[in-house]
Amino acid sequence: MHPTALQNCQHFFETYGDAIHANTPNAKVIEIGSQDVNGSLRNVCPSHFKYIGVDFVNGKGVDLVLSDPYQLPFDNESVDVMLSSSCFEHSEMFWLLYLEIMRTLKPGGLFYLNVPSNGEFHRWPVDCWRFYPDSGRALITWAKRNGMKTELLESYTSSQIGDQWNDFVAIFIKDGDHAVSFPQRILDKKTDYSNGTLLGQRDFSKLSIMPEDKKKLAVIKQIIDNKVKVE
Repeated sequence: MHPTALQNCQHFFETYGDAIHANTPNAKVIEIGSQDVNGSLRNVCPSHFKYIGVDFVNGKGVDLVLSDPYQLPFDNESVDVMLSSSCFEHSEMFWLLYLEIMRTLKPGGLFYLNVPSNGEFHRWPVDCWRFYPDSGRALITWAKRNGMKTELLESYTSSQIGDQWNDFVAIFIKDGDHAVSFPQRILDKKTDYSNGTLLGQRDFSKLSIMPEDKKKLAVIKQIIDNKVKVE
């Protein structure tokens, strides 16, 4: 797990954790893709919540192995929080899994999604997708097309921390009527991001057309060009 993936989830619990606890003190938190590879979200999940790690294969950090990657063994509206970090890019049909996640969430339940927006090809066992700033809104369109009242509370692309990865992060609520239960947003405090969205706002905050990699390459090119001119 790369540094931003762990940091982003930590920001999620710091921002939403008190409201989750107020609604359900012993909230059930399910992480999809929980195998501990250089770190685990279990480490940032508050200890008073009931954390269950599920994955498609057995391994460290996995409490439950899925027999079908598109069917979750949880009852309808039985889960308070779903987490998925660095997993959807490895799901061939993540949109089916997304509907399963929404099925299992309570009406006021939250889905925390972290997916790479760039980065190297890494098969685990396959690597299929990268998410851009409009991806969260697209998933809302998909949910509504399937008769759900899901809303996107916020999304953003996090900045790199010492490596290649920029993560797309999105926070969904199963039923938008319950959004008032979560008044705080990560973007209320976070500054190291681009292309942020908030529920009820049409425009992006800190709009960036170019990805961070391309910006850095442009700076390097300018330095090299200036050096050549001087010499």
